[in-house]
Amino acid sequence: MKERKKEKVVIFDTTLRDGEQSPGFSMNIDEKIRFAEQLVKLNVDVMEAGFPVISQGDFDAVQLIAERARGIRVAALARANTKDIDAAAKAIRKAELPRIHTFISSSDIHIEYQLKKTREEVLRLAVEAVKYAAGFVKDIEFSPMDATRSDLGYLSEMVAAVIDAGAGTVNIPDTVGYTIPTEFYRKLRHLFDHVPNISNAVISVHCHNDLGLAVANSLAAIEAGARQIECTVNGIGERAGNTSMEEIVMAIKTRSDLYNVYTEVNTRQIMSTSKLLSRITGVSVQPNKAVVGENAFAHESGIHQDGVLKNSMTYEIMKPEDVGISRSTLVLGKHSGRHAVLERLRSLGFDLSPDEMDRFFKYFKDLADRKKEIYDEDLVTLVSEAMYREEGKRRYKVENVQISTGMQSPPMAMVTLKDHYNNSSISFEVAHGNGGVDAGINAVKKLTGTRAKLRSFNLVAITGGSDALSEVSALIVEEYNGRELKVFGVGHSIDISVAGIFSFVDGLNKLEYMKMAGEAGERMKKALP
Repeated sequence: MKERKKEKVVIFDTTLRDGEQSPGFSMNIDEKIRFAEQLVKLNVDVMEAGFPVISQGDFDAVQLIAERARGIRVAALARANTKDIDAAAKAIRKAELPRIHTFISSSDIHIEYQLKKTREEVLRLAVEAVKYAAGFVKDIEFSPMDATRSDLGYLSEMVAAVIDAGAGTVNIPDTVGYTIPTEFYRKLRHLFDHVPNISNAVISVHCHNDLGLAVANSLAAIEAGARQIECTVNGIGERAGNTSMEEIVMAIKTRSDLYNVYTEVNTRQIMSTSKLLSRITGVSVQPNKAVVGENAFAHESGIHQDGVLKNSMTYEIMKPEDVGISRSTLVLGKHSGRHAVLERLRSLGFDLSPDEMDRFFKYFKDLADRKKEIYDEDLVTLVSEAMYREEGKRRYKVENVQISTGMQSPPMAMVTLKDHYNNSSISFEVAHGNGGVDAGINAVKKLTGTRAKLRSFNLVAITGGSDALSEVSALIVEEYNGRELKVFGVGHSIDISVAGIFSFVDGLNKLEYMKMAGEAGERMKKALP
């Protein structure tokens, strides 16, 4: 029997749009560009860069990403109206492969209560939007929002109409995470059986995870014939999030025998991409998260350990190196040479330029002088420090921290800061506090005059042992022009107090950026597909 040819599934990443709009995950323009560059390395097919009409900051970010991202489709989201589509078209004007993604609701509950229109009016707006967008770009995607709660007859009519109007991709969103796999399969098969021109478009799905079924629903959609999956790194997104990119990609790769499809994602970049997102947002994935969680390839049970030592396939259905994880612990130290460190970085999925390697090696040697053993997790953290914290990119840089504390004396800290916005001036200040972190933050406040406050403080020991490299993520808030700005600051050090001070300064830098970029206004909150 002749084997069926495998079909490609297009991976549409919406981390920068649907993922970024969820509470606690907002990014500034520099962070969006950095993450977009990583998505290019990951080799996703489509990157939804943002919703240009929603704010000037979103527009600027989409525009810059569109100008810089090569070899990848850059999509901009727009509601089914000319103002939104004009903004999207302008933002992606210089993209090598531009796409406009326009949408309008198709469910009766949305049509009646949110849009306050008739089915006929909504259908007309959908067709007009696709035709209008086609005047700017050839690649048009259309989404009937809340499709899984829509009347199948009306949904079929809308899908057929927008395909005739020029939509090359039609996305069927489970906007509120309502459907279940068997039901979703049947709904999609209904479309394939009742939309006469459906073969003229790629059918996509965009599943939310309110019932924990986003990945399962996406897999059911593939079985039904969908050939584009919309997803986010680490599964972030509105409410309970979206289909997890790493989970859907590795499910397809691991069970290609069942689905007979493939993606072109560079899976060895999965872990690097996941960790970069966590560092940008200050939100880590849970340890038992599939594929990228800390415990995803860890074995504690003696039976499991015995099996894995004899043959890893006894308890591992994926190769850890396929997602950018080392199976064995690499021990590096101050005697390690540049070549050995570089080779290890490459095996972890990092390809540093000579300048980036020079910066990285300085961080590496500094840590190696203070820490007996350097683990893979340390290397990943140091890459972030070296690549994205070069001098001059942010306003404040911590030059030195000295902390004095004890049972009988009040904690005291002296912090030395460099201010790049003030002729790179260096100054220091001494302050007391309730502990080393509090004292250090009080000193930073004196130096900067900031009114920002530390609202939450989360400590994670990245590696084990008493000399563990620690990561602190802190929620920093500040009242500015009548608005409350919120950012996550992240700091790393083997000294917990120093890491805490670093995280506060990192937060101040992000606040400075938000003010300069004019992004202090609250983001518009819309129900999006």
